[in-house]
Amino acid sequence: MLVSALYFLLPVWWLVVAANKKHGEQFSGSGLWFDGVHIIENVRILMTEGDGIFLRWMLNSILYAGLGATVGTFLSAMAGYALAKYSFPGRGLIFSTILAAVLIPKIMFTLPLFMMFSNVSLINNPLAVLLPSIVSPFGVYLSRVFAAQSVPDELIEAGRLDGASEFRIFSDISVRVMAPALVTIFLFNFVEIWNNYLLPAMVLNDSALQPVTVGLVAWNGSNGNVPQATVVVGALLSIIPLIVAFLCLQRFWRAGLTAGAVK
Repeated sequence: MLVSALYFLLPVWWLVVAANKKHGEQFSGSGLWFDGVHIIENVRILMTEGDGIFLRWMLNSILYAGLGATVGTFLSAMAGYALAKYSFPGRGLIFSTILAAVLIPKIMFTLPLFMMFSNVSLINNPLAVLLPSIVSPFGVYLSRVFAAQSVPDELIEAGRLDGASEFRIFSDISVRVMAPALVTIFLFNFVEIWNNYLLPAMVLNDSALQPVTVGLVAWNGSNGNVPQATVVVGALLSIIPLIVAFLCLQRFWRAGLTAGAVK
């Protein structure tokens, strides 16, 4: 466990140390301890690079990840709830298909999606990033497991006896019971969309529409036109929203993971 913790934390620690070094000296001196604290000056340089395009990339990533994860979580909750609580022809086949989709790497869909979006003139359109991000087979699978475990059939029957519609039972009763699990699904979706690189790189040509992952890689491959020190500082700032999301929602996603552990 200690080795695993060091494996994951050392790169982050190096990033924190390098981002605090004097601009241009990120790869000199000790890589694991501070030579000074110059983060404010480094951030100022980052924000002026490319007329402040980094801030635009961050806002794009927040939009894509936030909106995509929210809609994707809601759709996953509805699909998983229906598969867990309703009996209808083909339910087993649909769930088996979703399980098969979980096993296929999403990178395999990138080229077909590019061809489809090209045929409907969605290249260089934010919808080309948002539409695939709201489909999450893994989220549907988790929702199905959580709904089967945490939403009692008696609770649904009580709602029906009170005259509530099926959608109101789902939105007013079941969603509240499934809330910890839905937060877990939201976080999985948010991180996956935030770290997505290949699809946005293929479908978005305009740099003003690109997320921060694509922008930083473009800077890194600019043959020195953008200093490596600027890329390092940008990489550190790009993970801050992920850390904030985990810290703010940790109480919920821990409960969600525990709820699904017995399945």
